[in-house]
Amino acid sequence: MVERIPMSKSGHEKLGEELRRLERKDRIEVVKAIEVARAHGDLKENAEYHAAKERQGHIEGRIMELKDKLGRSEVIDCTVVDTERVVFGTVVTLLDLDTDEEFTYQLLGTDEADVKKGSISVYSPWGRAMLGKSEGDEFEVKTPNGVRQLEILEINPGETP
Repeated sequence: MVERIPMSKSGHEKLGEELRRLERKDRIEVVKAIEVARAHGDLKENAEYHAAKERQGHIEGRIMELKDKLGRSEVIDCTVVDTERVVFGTVVTLLDLDTDEEFTYQLLGTDEADVKKGSISVYSPWGRAMLGKSEGDEFEVKTPNGVRQLEILEINPGETP
């Protein structure tokens, strides 16, 4: 059975844009760079050639990875998710019970997670600990700085980031 990869509409679009850029622009540029480097002669000691071939390998690997992810993606409209419990796409406001500090995060896929922009992965320790919880629920998360006690203050539908 194929494991589905949840992602928001905008996350799916961003990966699609990256795939198109890699296939239509970067792949062509690296082939040209290889041709130019080849023209310089001896390939054994040609650093330009080896660098271009290495870049080509990275590009082809990323293309394969993106095709796989997009093929297995389950696109979720974050604006219409159920807010009774924490699920993919919801925006969750948390209270750190030790410091009284509040945090707000949207739970998204691994490729979309960006703590600086207010989103975390549903597969992260925080994301996994929150999934299925309701407003008022308390839970703990193990972090490098110790265990943190948190409470879910509010659950809202997500906005497309």
